[in-house]
Amino acid sequence: MRVLLLAIAALAGFAALPFLFGDYGIFLGAEILIFILFALAFNLMLGHGGLVSFGHAAYFAIAAYALAILLTTYNWPLGLAFPGAVLMSTVAAVIIGYFCVRLTAIYFAMLTLAFSQLVWAIAFKWSDVTGGDEGFVGVAIPDWLTQPVSFYYVTLVVVAICSAMLWVIVHSAFGHTLRATRENPQRAEFLGIPVRKVRLVTFILSGTFTGVAGALFTLLNRAVFVEFAWWTKSAEVLIMSILGGVGSFFGPALGAAALILLDRQITEITEYWPTVLGIILLIVLFFLPDGLIGLFKKRKPDA
Repeated sequence: MRVLLLAIAALAGFAALPFLFGDYGIFLGAEILIFILFALAFNLMLGHGGLVSFGHAAYFAIAAYALAILLTTYNWPLGLAFPGAVLMSTVAAVIIGYFCVRLTAIYFAMLTLAFSQLVWAIAFKWSDVTGGDEGFVGVAIPDWLTQPVSFYYVTLVVVAICSAMLWVIVHSAFGHTLRATRENPQRAEFLGIPVRKVRLVTFILSGTFTGVAGALFTLLNRAVFVEFAWWTKSAEVLIMSILGGVGSFFGPALGAAALILLDRQITEITEYWPTVLGIILLIVLFFLPDGLIGLFKKRKPDA
């Protein structure tokens, strides 16, 4: 009940944001919402499945590029282009996940990174389609979404629905099975749980919701750049999860909001943002092992 009340309060706060801030505040709020979804999707693998991916930006970028191409190059309506872009990230997650879940630990992590860099290389080299290092700019989005408030509320609704779906998944029988494979995969296998299949489904679900975030990010920026697929984007969402708390469902959401706000504030003061971020992470790792979420409540398993 407490978690539900906090979620409702956060939703109400985001809903009120356009009445409190100007266009920049609305843009920043939309960006935070998108990365909250990205972090929650990523943490389905990391926090609940124990799978460390260094290449999750691949699905973010695939959906981002797919939406831009479908909307602009092929003139698809948004109602078809958006699910089509998400479907492409899902298909990519199926193919890549099939190979990755065959490995474990550091080998799994490095293979995800390798596939992500392959996606980046394709985006970089296939300039006729993606725009290469100059990016895909001037995405043709519907006129009604060009209004900051309209886009913001669409983003809020989509992120809220996806977050609720992730919550149900995490707290379902599948979620409990997933945590069993995280805690003791050998024992789970002995009990008859198909560990590899569970991990593959988790990989696909995570990639799908990450694709939703990537498609929303294209609509927000009206452009896509190869940096979306670069390994630093994967590292960014990993940092968000650790900063907020991987042991909590809403921890990564808090970490996403905190990292983006800190980035905006600190870069206005000093150019040494990476150094400041490193110090913040050291403090969190040493003094807040449960992440920032530990400041607000005693940690409850998977709360």
